[in-house]
Formats: sequence, C-alpha cells, structure tokens
Amino acid sequence: MRRAVKGSGLVKGLQVTWHNLTHRAVTQQYPDVMPELPPRSRGVIALQEENCTSCMLCARECPAWCIYIDSHKETAPPVTEGGRERSFNVLDRFDIDYSLCMYCGICIEVCPFDALHWSPEFEYAELDIRDLTHDKDRLREWMWTVPPPQALDPAAEDPKEIGVAEKAAHREAEKAAEREAEKAAEREAEKAAEREAEKAQDPPGPLA
Repeated sequence: MRRAVKGSGLVKGLQVTWHNLTHRAVTQQYPDVMPELPPRSRGVIALQEENCTSCMLCARECPAWCIYIDSHKETAPPVTEGGRERSFNVLDRFDIDYSLCMYCGICIEVCPFDALHWSPEFEYAELDIRDLTHDKDRLREWMWTVPPPQALDPAAEDPKEIGVAEKAAHREAEKAAEREAEKAAEREAEKAAEREAEKAQDPPGPLA
C-alpha cells in the first residue's frame, strides 16, 4: 500500500489556489451577471394574438397537452350588398402550462398563421408551480423580446413582428403624451387657483 507523503494535500490545495488566482474565472455569477445568449435562443413561447384563429392545431399536436384554448364565434356583416355574413373565432383564452411544456417547438412549427414564436426570455420562475401557467396577456408581452427573422431578400418587406412592435410602441407613446398633457393641465389649473386665492386675499386699494 502506497503511503501518502506528509504535506502533499497542502501542496495540492495550494496548487489549486494558485491556478484559480492566475486564470480567468469562467463561471458567470447569475443573476448579478446576465448570460450572453446566442442569437435566436429558445426561451419561452410568445403569442401574436391577432394572428391566432383558434384553429386548435397547436393544442392537438402538443405532446404534453399543455396548451389550453377557449374561443367563441362572432358574425361579421357582409362586406358588399347582398353578400353573406361571415363568422369568425374570437380568442378568449390561450394558456400555456410551462410546468408541463417540453420546449419541443412543435406548436410553433405547425401553426399555419405564425401566431407562435420563440422568445429568448428565460426569467419566468415562480415560487408556486401553479403560477407557471401563463395566459395570453403574458404571452403577448413576450412578443417584445422576439428577434425579427432574417430577411431572405434585401428588397423584402419588414417582418410582421416589427410592425406589431412599432404599433404598440406608438400607442404607448400616445398614452404617455396624453398623461403628460393631463398632468400639465392640472398643474396650470392649480397655479391659476393659487393666483386667484392670492388676489382674493389682497386688501382693496384706497378709494379715489
């Protein structure tokens, strides 16, 4: 039996310490240091609600049965005189249970209307497993993080994701401008009320 040399453990420990001191650390201290994700990373599934027709194809093809969809039918009047009314589905519920999802991407591949997209977002952990079922509002928020697809042709039109994001940003900017205008009007009204109160408190001048 080979006997250990006295002090060999200390020498090995000092070697490890010296190696760590002289070499760059490769461990990223998440969440203090955010990881650098490669382009087109697969994190969560985002929903482009206006493209969804409630065809249920994604829910039927999902091997984990983690997609839940509810909808109702509405009728649109005919476009031309003498035409027929057109019925269409209105999406009421679109939930994905990420505690069951396998991230296989089948739902994205089979969607014929490009309503589902991969988002690189990965920070959606919850303390309760029941909170991992996200509704269509949360899935719609992740559309902001979906990178635009690469253009196949330099003369091709901008992808729909960019148009949707620009419209949403324009609406948010208009709402912010309206809120600022309301606040400015309130401040002006307060100043005017203060001036009127000061005038009312001033003593009247001597009569001529």
